[in-house]
Amino acid sequence: MSGSEPPLLPADDAGIARAAALLRAGELVAVPTETVYGLAARADCEAAVASIFRAKDRPDFNPLIVHVASLEMARALARFDARAEALAARYWPGPLTLVVPSRQSAVVPAVTAGLRTLALRMPDHPATRRLLEEVALPLAAPSANRSGTVSPTEPAHVARSLGGRVAAILDGGACRRGLESTIVALREDGGWQLLRPGPIPGEELAALLGPPSELVDAGIEAPGQLARHYAPGKPLRLGATEADEDEFLIGFGPVAGDCSLSRDGDLALAAARLYACLHLAAASGKPRIAVAPVPEQGIGAAINDRLRRAAA
Repeated sequence: MSGSEPPLLPADDAGIARAAALLRAGELVAVPTETVYGLAARADCEAAVASIFRAKDRPDFNPLIVHVASLEMARALARFDARAEALAARYWPGPLTLVVPSRQSAVVPAVTAGLRTLALRMPDHPATRRLLEEVALPLAAPSANRSGTVSPTEPAHVARSLGGRVAAILDGGACRRGLESTIVALREDGGWQLLRPGPIPGEELAALLGPPSELVDAGIEAPGQLARHYAPGKPLRLGATEADEDEFLIGFGPVAGDCSLSRDGDLALAAARLYACLHLAAASGKPRIAVAPVPEQGIGAAINDRLRRAAA
């Protein structure tokens, strides 16, 4: 992994075969998902997983999500009860991560940060689904950026953040949803907890699973739980209806701004554009960032979760 610009691999047969070969050799490859770009490495190789933490400057107490090609692969890595089976049947492939009891498997301990649970997801992006089938291994894949900074939704974001720390970028274009997966922990006592809001709203999950258990402080069990995260590197003010002279304004609905999440107030579009707007704000000449109010309902809760952590 030398040089400042990692090669872009097309999301065709040749590009996917090259990405699979790099991954099998223990290299890091940035891969597209429907949520954000992930920094993938084989989850059964200590050296490969260690290189994820080094590339991201990521603390080793922060677990990684493992991406799988099939439900059969997931069942081999973790114990699936009836709730996990039902959620996987409904939402996989898709933006739902399940935190479930881990089995004694080939996944190295650094992936789980020593916990007895494993975070699993089946991504819904055609290139990465084909890549997972080609490599035939579970892949650990946190977001493909330096730890704590704005998540990448385009190949250029990955290149600017990681540069030569990644062997290649599989170019799947801009991410469709643009916001990290919803993370649900299924407890062995029958309870469940929402560890990270995301594209699948908590209200929808509660309608399927019943009310969530009380969320107690059990430490960091999944990505996105750090109090400060997704930071653009500039002070960020929330709930702004207009900008000060030194602020780049990210608008929403009637608040126009220098970059708008959605002029029509479309929360799904706002989620897809959130990180792109934060990247633009970070690259602007303005030393501060202001963000218009975003409603808390539906995926708006996930957007506001990311913004509060970015502003912390």
